[in-house]
Amino acid sequence: MVHSAATEHVIRLFLNRGHGRYGSEVVTQLEHALQCAVLAKRQGSGSAMIGAALLHDLGHIIDEQAMPSSDMGNLDDAHEKRAYGWIESHFGKAVADPVRLHVAAKRYLCTVEPEYLVKLSPASLKSFYDQGGMMSQSEVDDFRDELYAFEAVQLRRWDDLAKDPQMQTPSIEDFADLLDRLAEDHRSDRSD
Repeated sequence: MVHSAATEHVIRLFLNRGHGRYGSEVVTQLEHALQCAVLAKRQGSGSAMIGAALLHDLGHIIDEQAMPSSDMGNLDDAHEKRAYGWIESHFGKAVADPVRLHVAAKRYLCTVEPEYLVKLSPASLKSFYDQGGMMSQSEVDDFRDELYAFEAVQLRRWDDLAKDPQMQTPSIEDFADLLDRLAEDHRSDRSD
């Protein structure tokens, strides 16, 4: 079956660059993305949120920049911003904005739910501090004003759970039809 150019690009990125790990995480980027998408699907989320879950860390692999191989250095690689423009242009804001906001959502949750901080993996905890740590009240207010703040918080919760080295998932190719539909819906919305 022929898929959209955007879908083919996503699949190639994950197959070619998705086998690395981010810092000390126990799963690869591909495993993490697939687990996150499965968690979104199991919760009955719509296509846009499943797509956001699948693509939320695409910024780690969208270019040739190397991922951190340990938690020792600065883990803030601005991945939520690096892929945003590409995701938005191909799949729309309902997919791209939760991706753009998922790092801020971690900072938000750590600020408003103190018990959340202790649940973070070592790499997520280190990147939390590298990404700015606790939010100020004005940052909390600004985050809450974002159109996709709720979706970003939900995505963040799946992100934290999608680190199980034993979890079985479908393949990246199994999400091709979903990505095609999202790309087609986005093209239709832009032409209206």
